[in-house]
Amino acid sequence: MKTVLSRLIALAACFVAFAAFSMAADAPDGAALYKSKCSMCHGADGKGYAAVKTPDFTDPKVQASLTDKQIADIIKNGKPNTMMMPFGNQLKDDEIQALVKQIRSFKKQ
Repeated sequence: MKTVLSRLIALAACFVAFAAFSMAADAPDGAALYKSKCSMCHGADGKGYAAVKTPDFTDPKVQASLTDKQIADIIKNGKPNTMMMPFGNQLKDDEIQALVKQIRSFKKQ
């Protein structure tokens, strides 16, 4: 009975590990999305470019001035009267959320 129980526990552990791996593999890569969609205007390091007036995502004041929802809305809908175009027709909601997390990661640098 102990052998059966230990095999069941091992099987369950493998199933949980596989499920976690599968979910992680399906999650969008925020860093790759940022590099392909955002870095040309916001810089690979998130510092932005003063010449085109993009925000410095490494600045704590910039980070504090925006909620996650505001960042997602700007990505999705663009920002009027700026060069920030809407990406809502190019990105899925989970990809936008991955970009929000990536942008938030710059505050730690």
